Amino acid sequence: MAKPSRYTREEIEKYVAKGFWKTTISNMWDRNANEYANKAAIEDLRTTLTWAGAKQWTDRMALNLLELGIKRDDVIVVQLPNCNELNLFRVASEKAGVLCIPVIANMREKEMEYILRYTDARAVVIPWNHRRFDHFGMIESMRSVLPKLEHVLVVDDKVPDGALSVARLANEPLGQRYTETSYLEERRYKPTETSIINLTTGTTGFPKFAEYPAAANAAWGEGQSPFLRLTLADIVAAIAPAARGPTLPVYYDAPWVGAKAVMLQWNGPEEALRAIEAKKVTVACLVPTQLAMMMEQFKIGSYDLSSIRVWYSAGALMPPSLLKEVEERIGGTVVIDYGLVDFGGLIVQDFEDPQGLRMHTVGKPRFGTEIMIVDEDGKAAKIGNVGEILGRGPTCSSGYYKDPKATSESWNKDGWFAMGDLGKIDEQGNLSVVGRKKDMIIRGGQNIYPSEIENLLITHPKILEVAIVAMPDPVMGEKACAYVVLRTGESLILEEMTAFLREKNIASFKIPERLEIIDRLPVVSGQKVDKKSLGQDIAKKLSNEKEDGE
Repeated sequence: MAKPSRYTREEIEKYVAKGFWKTTISNMWDRNANEYANKAAIEDLRTTLTWAGAKQWTDRMALNLLELGIKRDDVIVVQLPNCNELNLFRVASEKAGVLCIPVIANMREKEMEYILRYTDARAVVIPWNHRRFDHFGMIESMRSVLPKLEHVLVVDDKVPDGALSVARLANEPLGQRYTETSYLEERRYKPTETSIINLTTGTTGFPKFAEYPAAANAAWGEGQSPFLRLTLADIVAAIAPAARGPTLPVYYDAPWVGAKAVMLQWNGPEEALRAIEAKKVTVACLVPTQLAMMMEQFKIGSYDLSSIRVWYSAGALMPPSLLKEVEERIGGTVVIDYGLVDFGGLIVQDFEDPQGLRMHTVGKPRFGTEIMIVDEDGKAAKIGNVGEILGRGPTCSSGYYKDPKATSESWNKDGWFAMGDLGKIDEQGNLSVVGRKKDMIIRGGQNIYPSEIENLLITHPKILEVAIVAMPDPVMGEKACAYVVLRTGESLILEEMTAFLREKNIASFKIPERLEIIDRLPVVSGQKVDKKSLGQDIAKKLSNEKEDGE
C-alpha cells in the first residue's frame, strides 16, 4: 500500500470523517463516463475523446501496464508536452495502482537520469521527437545506468524499434484476459493512498518529489471549482506547460464537474490566442508571463475571446497592473491561486471578489486549508504584520517520496509547512504575499521586498517584464538590481527608471541602483523566474568589473 509518508492513521481518519477525503480522480472520470458518456471529455489539437472513450482508453492502458509486469506501487514517469495523454496517464496509472510522476518536456539527460534512478522507475512515457529533440535517443543513451527501467512508451504516430506504441496499447482490448472493471477495482488506488508524485520547482539542479494522496487531488477539485463557478458547460484549457500549479483546474476541477479539458502546447502568444478563440475556451490556465505576452499580442492582433470567463493564474505573483489591463482590454476575470508544489494547499480568490481585492491579495484559504503568519521567533504575527507563511490542510502534499529526512525538516510536529514566502493577513482573512523570504534584500539593515518594486516598474510603459534581485555591496551588504525586459523597440537608462520610481513616492533605499537590460528572464520549470541565476549573474559581473578596475 502506498501509504502517505507523514500522515498518521488518526490524521487520515480526521480528513475522512470531516468529508474532505472521500473519492479519487479516476472515480470521477468513471462516474462521468456513466453520466455523460457521449459528451466531450478531453481534447488537444489532434484528438477528442468522449467520457466513454476516455474510460475505455484509461481502462485499457491500465490493464496493459499490468500486462507489462508493472507491479502495484511501481513508478511510471510521464514526460510529455501538453496533450491528451499527459492527462490520461494520470488516470490510467491511478486505476492500475501505479505511481505516476509527470515531468515537463524540457528536462534533459541530467535531470531525467536522476529522476528515473531515484524513483527506480519501471516505465517512462515520452514523445519520440519534440521540438527537434530526440527524447527516445536520450532515454536509450542512459539505459545502461537504469537497470530498473524496463519499458519505454512512445506517444507518436511512428515508434522506434525498442519502444512500445501508446496508441496501440490504448486500442488493444484485453477483455479476453481480464474482467476489466472488476480486476481494476482490486488494483486502483484507494482515496487514502498516495497516487501521484510531483516534482518541486527548485533551483538546486535536482528536484524533490512531493507525493499526494489520491483523495487530496480529488478534494482540490471539489474545493476549488465552486470559487471558479465551474459548470458542465465550461471548457478548461491548459496553457502553461506544468505538472501542477497553473494546470490544476484542468486535471482536478474539470472532471469534478464534468467540464471539458483542452490540452494546448505553448508555442507563443499568437498561437495560444488563436487556440482559445477556436476552442471557445472559458477558463484559461497559465502563468503571469504568458498572460503578459498574450496581452501584448492582443494589442496588435484581432481575436474573438468572448468565450473567456476566467484567466486562472498560478506559479508566480501576478502584477496588479497586468490583472487590471487584461480585464479592461481583453475581458474575463483574472483569478489567482497561491501555493507551492511541496505544499499544495488550496488558497484561491473567489471569481466574484472585487478587482481591487484580487489585485492586492491572493485570496483566502479554502476547503480546510489553514494559514498562519509567524515572526522571526516562530510566534504568530499580529493581523497586518509581515512574517513567514505556514500552511496545512487536506489538499496538501503528504511529504517527500523516499525522503523522510527532508519531510521531517519541512513539516513540523503539528503538520505546518513553511512556505518560504513572506506575507500578511488582513482583517477579512485575505492573504497578501510580499515575496520569497530568501529573495528579500537587506540594504544597510533595511528590508526591501522585490515584489513591491516589481509591481511598480511593470507599470512603466517601456517595461514588459522585470525581476529585482540582490547584488553584493561592500558597504551596505546588499543593494537592489533591476533586470528588465523591454517592450519591442524601446530603450531605458538607469536615470529614467530611477526618476519613474521617485514619482511613486517610495523610500529612496528601495530604488534599484543598477539596471540590466536582457532579452528574456530565465525561468525554472517553465513558470518561475530563476532569481538565483540572476543573482549569480550580477555577482559575477560585479566581480569582473572589480578585477578590471584593479
